[in-house]
Amino acid sequence: MPKVEIFETKDGSHSLLLPEMNETYHSTHGAITEAQYVFLEKGLAHYREMNPDQQVIRVLEIGFGTGLNAWLTALETNKSMESLVYTSLEKYPLAKEVTDQLNYVGQLGDEKGQEVFDLVHAAAWNEQQKITELFSLIKVETDVFQFEVEEAVYDLIFFDAFAPSKQPEMWSPEVLAKMYQGLAQNGVLVTYCAQGQFKRDIKSAGFEIEELPGPPGKKEMTRATKR
Repeated sequence: MPKVEIFETKDGSHSLLLPEMNETYHSTHGAITEAQYVFLEKGLAHYREMNPDQQVIRVLEIGFGTGLNAWLTALETNKSMESLVYTSLEKYPLAKEVTDQLNYVGQLGDEKGQEVFDLVHAAAWNEQQKITELFSLIKVETDVFQFEVEEAVYDLIFFDAFAPSKQPEMWSPEVLAKMYQGLAQNGVLVTYCAQGQFKRDIKSAGFEIEELPGPPGKKEMTRATKR
């Protein structure tokens, strides 16, 4: 695992800096703020609104990272009626001594937050683990290139890779075609990214895209739907 440094973002929540890439895991304007806006509000809440009767939602996350998106999704799922199966890919899992220092639980003040946070990070890799009554997690220690995506399995993709300027291969037409293949009909991909080349490539993969206002510090983000 490459060296990482913990720092505080503008909303008070922690993120990590990867010095060798000069890249952060989240927006410096707010890690929790960005995750809640991009992935929960514009992703999960939008999908639920479009599919109110669905009993099980299947999410694929590209980039487990600090576990922030998975943790927030688990907490949100506890407020809902449907169950959720969350698969997350991570080639370089963080050490426990790093995740133990993250301050996410204190930022939200959710009484169940610490228990869920601990379960998310203690979950074994490469097997399905039940975190709460409604939320199951499958952490897969791999990257998107090695991961075999079954056709039309996922309802929602949280595409949270490092920026195209730092990891262009993650945003390649081949990867985006793989994401399209893995989504069910009317499935949705959300990402903080709104780079022009990315939007052209994801359209070419077959997606219908929406350019949405971005989280603090970003003018736009992207939501893409498989029709």
